[in-house]
Amino acid sequence: MSEQTAAPQTATPATATEPVELWAERTGTRAYTGRNNRGGEVLIASAGVPGAFTPGELLKIALAGCTGLSADFTLSRKLGESFDATVRVSGDADRENETYPELTESFELDLSELDEQTRERLLVAAQRSIDKVCTVGRTLKAGTKVSLTFRADD
Repeated sequence: MSEQTAAPQTATPATATEPVELWAERTGTRAYTGRNNRGGEVLIASAGVPGAFTPGELLKIALAGCTGLSADFTLSRKLGESFDATVRVSGDADRENETYPELTESFELDLSELDEQTRERLLVAAQRSIDKVCTVGRTLKAGTKVSLTFRADD
């Protein structure tokens, strides 16, 4: 084998000090299973495959999840630990350039128990938290360099 970036072949439990390992294994025609060394799995396939996400859907889900997680502590301080929230994300692909030129998020919360001033302060604080710590959103806004290497049998 040539000496290049290696992908792990089996999952081993990660500890707090171990780096997270991520990989996707081919499981069929245009189908992969994404895995991490904590035992997490996600099915990745072409559009229309039942039970699977497309890579673009995963990108959008990662953004929505990061947004929600980034605001969670701020929101739970005011709304309590068991508040309901849904972060929806959408955006059509530009198939000519194979990009998502715009992604739109909608953070759905029930703030009906709060007065207008408290509601506004909470939403400003939540936005500030998202802007500060949502790595996925910050990466998408800034752009990132992606490097690819191949490991192939000689």
